[in-house]
Amino acid sequence: MTEAQAIVFVIDDDEAMREALQSLIRLGDLRVATFASAREFLTSHRPEAPACLVLDVRLPRLSGLDLQRELSAAQMRLPIIFITGHGDIPMTVRAMKAGAVEFLTKPFRDQELLDAIQQAIACDRVARQQGAELAALRQRYAALTPREREVMQLVVSGRLNKQIAADLGTSEITIKLHRGQVVHKMQTKSFADLVRMAATLGLPAATY
Repeated sequence: MTEAQAIVFVIDDDEAMREALQSLIRLGDLRVATFASAREFLTSHRPEAPACLVLDVRLPRLSGLDLQRELSAAQMRLPIIFITGHGDIPMTVRAMKAGAVEFLTKPFRDQELLDAIQQAIACDRVARQQGAELAALRQRYAALTPREREVMQLVVSGRLNKQIAADLGTSEITIKLHRGQVVHKMQTKSFADLVRMAATLGLPAATY
């Protein structure tokens, strides 16, 4: 499946600035969608594609920093590049601590913004890939029966089949069958990989 073309969202209440940014970003062979306010952006449809947000700090009603906070609270992990004509150090620190990719003060060089956009989109591609892998892993784990999950957790804790059988009050042959199902359903071929999966899934640390 081909990945959708990356898109840059621009929010700035200055129409001339929006048009200038749109023209610049299109030169980088990227899609761009512009908005005059944070609320307009929040109510818009956003395609599933690698993306980033070029965001003016000072916006009417809902500021850029307030929008950053809202997106974070909603767990919308969209890389943000702030632009402002009135930046100060505390504002910059606040934005960067909250996860902004870059904070550019107007006037900035075109290449500075284009470089920041490429970095932000690269970050979003990685995050999307990791998110897809985690979702697939959770789906595989959800396919395990309750007993298979018990066996998996005991296996990654380092217990031998005969020890697991004793722990669960069943036969070693039965445990071998369950273990085989775990390996098949989790699509793994090594103990180390299974341990990594358990850690990624956030299974209780005491079990592995």
